[in-house]
Amino acid sequence: MVEQVAEVGVIGGSGLYALLDDVVEHRVETPYGPPSDPVMVGEVGGRRVAFLPRHGRDHRFPPHLIPYRANLWALRSLGVRQVLAPCAVGGLRPELGPGTFVLPDQLVDRTSGRTQTYYDEGAVHVSFADPYCPVGRATVRATAAESTVDIVDGGTMVVVEGPRFSTRAESQWYAGLGWSVVNMTGHPEAVLARELALCYTPIALVTDLDAGIESGAGVSQEEVFRVFGENTERLRTLLLRVAAALPTERTCDCAHALDGIDTGLPLP
Repeated sequence: MVEQVAEVGVIGGSGLYALLDDVVEHRVETPYGPPSDPVMVGEVGGRRVAFLPRHGRDHRFPPHLIPYRANLWALRSLGVRQVLAPCAVGGLRPELGPGTFVLPDQLVDRTSGRTQTYYDEGAVHVSFADPYCPVGRATVRATAAESTVDIVDGGTMVVVEGPRFSTRAESQWYAGLGWSVVNMTGHPEAVLARELALCYTPIALVTDLDAGIESGAGVSQEEVFRVFGENTERLRTLLLRVAAALPTERTCDCAHALDGIDTGLPLP
């Protein structure tokens, strides 16, 4: 039996390179290489929380080269079963301006060439109709309401390959299809979490209105980092409160994602 080092995991996005105080660093080896960084484990509201910066503390991994499989595997190997995934997104609707929190409920994959499964042999087909944990989403909603934090509940996050930003035509296409926000890291992270029977809940921070949604010069990296930086403390506070509020026992279907499936892969 593997010792449970942490209960809740947080995968930090662009600009969120630290979350916890008084941490213990864990260097985790995985069959998929090392994760983006050593995992930092600390205590939040009596819960042991593991934090992993998605891009590395020095932001050395661009979206298409993040070791997604290693990251999720490392968290599970430490005992994590519930994952919070803050991320920077571009708004695809005029009302979803910079600084808005969004709690997506759907995902569209527009990436290409990324390894998006642990299972290269046999028939391992996990359900992914609803990609995010319903209990995790409910906890975020309740915590945001109690903290008087405005958050837009629901919406589709389209994940693009990057690392470039979208053209105006692409942004208008995505918006015309009714999608809410655009991001570069939400896939394959979400599906890999499901393949490990983990609960996965994204919390999206809008850093810009995507190109084509409004006139102007378009999205810039400087703008994205600036807006994220201005809202880091708001996001950090919300994350810590949600991590402490997540239920200690899982009652959602995420925990049973692999029931009845012979994966042929011993999970940590």
